[in-house]
Amino acid sequence: MTTLLEMQGITKTFPGVKALDNVTLRVEEGEIHALVGENGAGKSTLMKVLSGVYPHGSYDGVIHYAGTEARFRSITDSEAKGVIIIHQELALVPLLSIAENLFLGNERASNGVINWRETFARTEELLAKVGLHDAPSTLVGKIGVGKQQLVEIAKALAKDVRLLILDEPTAALQENDSQKLLDLLLELKAQGVTSIIISHKLNEVRRVADRVTVIRDGATVSTIDARTEEISEERIIRDMVGRDMAHRYPERTPNIGPVLMEVSDWCVWHPEQTDRQMIKNAAFTVRKGEIVGIAGLMGAGRTELAMSLFGKSYGTNHSGQVTIDGTHADTSTVPRAIQSGLAYVTEDRKELGLILEEPIVRNITLANLPGVSASGVLNANEEQQVAERYRDAMNIRTPSVFQKVVNLSGGNQQKVVLSKWLFTDPQVLILDEPTRGIDVGAKFEIYSIMNDLAAQGRGVVMISSEMPELLGMCDRIYVMTEGRIVGELTGAEASQERIMEMILRH
Repeated sequence: MTTLLEMQGITKTFPGVKALDNVTLRVEEGEIHALVGENGAGKSTLMKVLSGVYPHGSYDGVIHYAGTEARFRSITDSEAKGVIIIHQELALVPLLSIAENLFLGNERASNGVINWRETFARTEELLAKVGLHDAPSTLVGKIGVGKQQLVEIAKALAKDVRLLILDEPTAALQENDSQKLLDLLLELKAQGVTSIIISHKLNEVRRVADRVTVIRDGATVSTIDARTEEISEERIIRDMVGRDMAHRYPERTPNIGPVLMEVSDWCVWHPEQTDRQMIKNAAFTVRKGEIVGIAGLMGAGRTELAMSLFGKSYGTNHSGQVTIDGTHADTSTVPRAIQSGLAYVTEDRKELGLILEEPIVRNITLANLPGVSASGVLNANEEQQVAERYRDAMNIRTPSVFQKVVNLSGGNQQKVVLSKWLFTDPQVLILDEPTRGIDVGAKFEIYSIMNDLAAQGRGVVMISSEMPELLGMCDRIYVMTEGRIVGELTGAEASQERIMEMILRH
């Protein structure tokens, strides 16, 4: 078969991180090629290099496309050659119609005047191709995620797509919509469209892919050809997760007590798509002195679960029960959740966890201002003493607690967030991706702080996309997929393979 795309020696470095290391990828004309790997393996980065999101000159290596060297400097360049990428976060405008979205930036116009008759006629043709029967005038915000995904593919067809890249196209879809999308990919293949699909769902990969390339830690591990060998889930999982874990986690002897927090029958619906249930009858426990992990892939609902528990910060139509230390916990608002003994360290510390232009001292006391004030008047001396105490205890590297948080490293910023919530004296601390974007040394310090909290008899819930981190730190691990908790493993039982099997077989 003819080679349509060949990426050779692709290396992409961000400050302090080598995201891609000498990656090679070859895609044949007319095939569906799956790209699989754990979160953070480099799949999306590789596709952003290909599509010009990271322009030529910002990476090392060579891309050959359709017989010539490709030097895409923008998405416009790659789209002009028929390379269209559909990101996991759909790039549609909810308040515009399907027709307007389909031709946004690619308008059917002459002399600056849009030809609406041609636009709507062409839209109907494209919607028929993808099996969508809604009127072209329908607002995109009024249709579900499954249909929106089809609109994105129709938009790609409007640009004369030759190589279609889909990043986790079924992550937010229900089973029925996922099957329709996979059927459409097979139809497009029959029409000569080549596809690259990034997916964690191995059953879907096995169904549609001609070849599968596995990426781990920014490097190509293997390519499996379905036409000459079986694509086995066991092999893919082994290639995805194999890595050394020695000496990355501090020693700890657990001292686990009785149940501290119990969540039962917890249900949450999407804040805007009110017919879409995000958390489905979740139930779990956390014991005193225990570190409990929540594993799952992107879109599994882990963050939505955590935020909805913490003062209903996410979603609508919440139902279910939360008890902390044997009594009903009122988690209906953030202040009430804090009073009940719950704290939540967000995965997005810059946007949601910190006020970057404020000093360390103000950030640390922000969630518990009554702790440094009397009769509504802030005691500046006491506030400074509290901040300095946490600076020393957490080893925050700064000459002064009056330094702006924006000037700290990622690891030290994370320690400030942790300090803020520890100052509320929580019984249960939920940590959402607590080591994302920080260096190895700072990670070890965060792990040590978690161990100290457990040793004090607190409960720690750790959400992480890094399975070795969960295995290295947690006493028990719950596994989530598509808004459900589908399994529970003790630390002794847990392995990357077992977790991936639970995720991929539900």
